Amino acid sequence: MFKKRIRLNTSKLSVVLYGALIGFLTGIVVSVFRWTIEKLLQFVQALYVDISHGNITLIFFLMIANFIGFLIVAWLLNKEPNISGSGIPQVEGLLLGELKINWWSTLWRKFISGILAIGSGLMLGREGPSIQLGASIGQGVASYRRLSHNQSKGLIASGAAAGLSAAFNAPLAGVMFVLEEVYHSISPFVWVSALTGASVSDFVSTVLFGQTPVLSVGHLSVFPVQLYGLLLVFGIILGLFGFLYQKVLLFSLNCYSKIKVPKYLYGMVPFTLVIPIGILWPNLLGGGNNLILSLKETPMTMKMIIVILLVRFVFSMISYGSGLPGGIFLPILTLGALSGSLMAHIFVYLHLMSANYALNFIVIGMAGYFACIGKAPFTAIILIFEMVGSVTHILPLALVSLVAYLVIDLLNGAPIYESLLERLLKRKSVYLTMSSMTTTEVPVLAGGILEDQQIRDLQLGSNSLITLVKRSEHVLIPKGDLVLRAGDIIYIRASQNDTRLIRNQISVKN
Repeated sequence: MFKKRIRLNTSKLSVVLYGALIGFLTGIVVSVFRWTIEKLLQFVQALYVDISHGNITLIFFLMIANFIGFLIVAWLLNKEPNISGSGIPQVEGLLLGELKINWWSTLWRKFISGILAIGSGLMLGREGPSIQLGASIGQGVASYRRLSHNQSKGLIASGAAAGLSAAFNAPLAGVMFVLEEVYHSISPFVWVSALTGASVSDFVSTVLFGQTPVLSVGHLSVFPVQLYGLLLVFGIILGLFGFLYQKVLLFSLNCYSKIKVPKYLYGMVPFTLVIPIGILWPNLLGGGNNLILSLKETPMTMKMIIVILLVRFVFSMISYGSGLPGGIFLPILTLGALSGSLMAHIFVYLHLMSANYALNFIVIGMAGYFACIGKAPFTAIILIFEMVGSVTHILPLALVSLVAYLVIDLLNGAPIYESLLERLLKRKSVYLTMSSMTTTEVPVLAGGILEDQQIRDLQLGSNSLITLVKRSEHVLIPKGDLVLRAGDIIYIRASQNDTRLIRNQISVKN
């Protein structure tokens, strides 16, 4: 009787260990970041409430504090421009090999500047900076271990997933966001690393913040099937709103670029305008987490919702367009929730549905609005499912997200983070020389241009070389007659310019 020797497959063990380390570190850093922002924002809002009650002298204190905060953030931005905005386009550029970023300089400067910008009441989200903080930690671990760029990408993706997970206590959404929006590929090593990092990071933040979902709105009524026609209308309107958001956001960036001062000084505009807004509407300040929760508890008239929606829309554009460190993720969810509340009021006013389903529209609006603006419907559905903590709304979420996504796709709206990355690369003029070679993973998608193609038929350029093809757990030699199948991952060695052309060619034809 022969004894078969058991061989252990340890190919993913190191990936899991690295992911756990990155998740733990990211969980601590992002949790402190999140807690500090929350406490600072509560303090600032309390000051504005005191001013509205007649304590006028606090206005001068806030003016001085905002000016000092602006100077600190401007100095940090001047020293490290890569901390501007949400940081997600920078992470995408880093993964694509199109940006060179100092992880330590980015990490500590983004941490401080993000707290000052978001905590001061500007309508920016914590999720984008959290993703960049996690990605910086992943990059730092890879740098310490002296891993290649291709090996480092998995750790950077793991850190990005861990950052979103800790920011919202949403580990599955963190993984899906990285695969769907940031990494644009489902590599087995990447998703294993991302899932590990996101899970560990979520555990750390759960210990500190508790197990209550971030947007726990309570029980949602089961939405009647006979009213699904209203969801179709809602999805179409959200798609149109989302297209408008994309255009106005890019327009705001163009407007700021025409100001004849250095970019790191643009923040003076929102840091100044936030003061009158805080005096008039202190509860509207910040990313919008508490505002979303208040939509259930505080009755609002249709006119009040419209005013809040307009104020949030305009000032979030002013805040993000300035390039201050802060994201658009949570502000988008807030605008989606307000849009849902407004549509619910309209449908109730027209006697098309009961007011009992108003909360459903608030939740569905968040998912649909983000799904179309980011063109990441799976992330949107999973994120809202985890943040709200209810499964009764999955089908309505999916329907509205799909309709909104299709509307913006018909209008040729591009994913917002992809558009922001293109602007970033054009502004920086970051192009590596032809002699700079890099290895890139290219997935073979079902129904894509690469599926069922032979290696010899691929037109990749004279300076490009396919080094290997991975099919499941097997490594295949890239012979000319090898037929590519859906799910394969091609490793291409090419110059930076050729890599960009190859990626664009494949993405267009897919």
